[in-house]
Amino acid sequence: MSEVAERAGVAMSSVSRVLSDHPDVSDEMRARVMAAVEELGYKPNLLAQSLRRRETMSVGFIVGDIGNPLLAQIAKGAESTLREAGYSMLLTNSDGDPDLDAAHVRLLEQRRADGLIVSLAREGHEATLSALRGLDIPVVVIDRSVPADLRASAVLSDHRSGVAAAGGRLLDLGHTRIGLVVGQPLRPSRERQRGLADAFAERGLPQTFTIAEGTLSEEHGRAGTRALLDVPEPPTAIIAGGNQILIGTLRELAARGLRVGEDISVVSCDDIPLTELHAPPIAVILRDNALLGSTAAELLLRRIREDDEPGEVVLPTTYVHRPSAAAPNGARAEQASAEGAVGP
Repeated sequence: MSEVAERAGVAMSSVSRVLSDHPDVSDEMRARVMAAVEELGYKPNLLAQSLRRRETMSVGFIVGDIGNPLLAQIAKGAESTLREAGYSMLLTNSDGDPDLDAAHVRLLEQRRADGLIVSLAREGHEATLSALRGLDIPVVVIDRSVPADLRASAVLSDHRSGVAAAGGRLLDLGHTRIGLVVGQPLRPSRERQRGLADAFAERGLPQTFTIAEGTLSEEHGRAGTRALLDVPEPPTAIIAGGNQILIGTLRELAARGLRVGEDISVVSCDDIPLTELHAPPIAVILRDNALLGSTAAELLLRRIREDDEPGEVVLPTTYVHRPSAAAPNGARAEQASAEGAVGP
């Protein structure tokens, strides 16, 4: 820094003000210092600057499985918003292990992150909750329910209304036995189950749906679908509660020779290229994953910059109907018979 000051012909304090983007600097002074920086190839010590300012301009993001396209889209949305605000994002991947969640919270605290965005593997994991309670930086959780004493902000998806709309459409098509394959007992799974119950209740129908709960994985998608179908009266429609679950569901249906949209209807939560490219295209409960991430980043930035109180934002979901969701075979046969009986 002393060489920059000497080359620019200014005091070191002036160089410091320019490099820290202090407002009380003339345009002429800024130009002289930046020209000297360019000529000397000077690179500021960001760590030293952050220690002086007591902020690192970095945010930690803890995800459960970065291999999940959903979480990759959320992380990308958050990183884009943070980058525009001058912050870097430190990404850690827990592979669905809650112990790693706790370890990553402690690691990012040691790295002096200015705040955390977290998508927890488990909501009630005491080691993770204890680590979060020990923080003196703001936290935003994505699609999780956590104790109020954490004072965490939250960005949530309205899974309940999306599944209620999908379930309602299936019921209106003539399905009465619907299966729902979901992951761990986290907020998204609970809300999806409530949404399906809402669809039956709104029509005054008995709750003739079945749930297969497990993990957000292809393996559970297949095993859960198998369990739903291996009963005397299997469902005529299945809602896959996640894109990874969907792949397992489709594998199991293919193994049984069941045709999607003909022998059985399928709806998926979250849109991925497969859902549009599949023959027939698969109906989906859609949400804006990038918006989830960017909204989480915006909430966190407000808390960092303005010492804002914890807040909650609920983002909508939308049911998109496609040919994979059709009337069950029996209903189609009855309809065809009725149409033939009318005749000219």
